[in-house]
This record gives sequence, C-alpha cells and structure tokens, in this order.
Amino acid sequence: MKNTATYLTTDELSELIKYDPRTIRETLKDRVLLEGVHYIRPFGGRKILYIWEAIQKDIGKPQNSMLIPMANGGHAHG
Repeated sequence: MKNTATYLTTDELSELIKYDPRTIRETLKDRVLLEGVHYIRPFGGRKILYIWEAIQKDIGKPQNSMLIPMANGGHAHG
C-alpha cells in the first residue's frame, strides 16, 4: 500500500501557511495541529513532520474551543 502523504518540516510548513516557525511550534502545535492527525514524530524521535494533506483539509475549519461533541457526531455550541 502506497502512502501518499506529504511530510513537511516546520520551516517548510511555515512557508506554505505564512506563519512564523516559532508560532507553529509554540502556538499552533498541540492546540490546533494535533499529533497523529496533523503531525507525526517518525521512529519515536524528537523530530516533527507535519502532514500537509491533513492540514489542508482542516485549515479553513473554524477552531471554536466552545464546541461540545455530541453522541450523534455533531457539536453543540457552548
């Protein structure tokens, strides 16, 4: 099975989404960009590679921390 994901370093992602690498590392990572969804740590190491296709899919979605997950898969606005 062929993996078609495009893996990017923080600097490469920075160029594509026009955010400073420091902002990505300190603000977006683990708040908006989630491990296992938007980035991985290959071979269990410290290096982080961002998954471009996952970021493209979610970049335009609203990030509302007041959304409450519902059993039917929807969200309630808190």
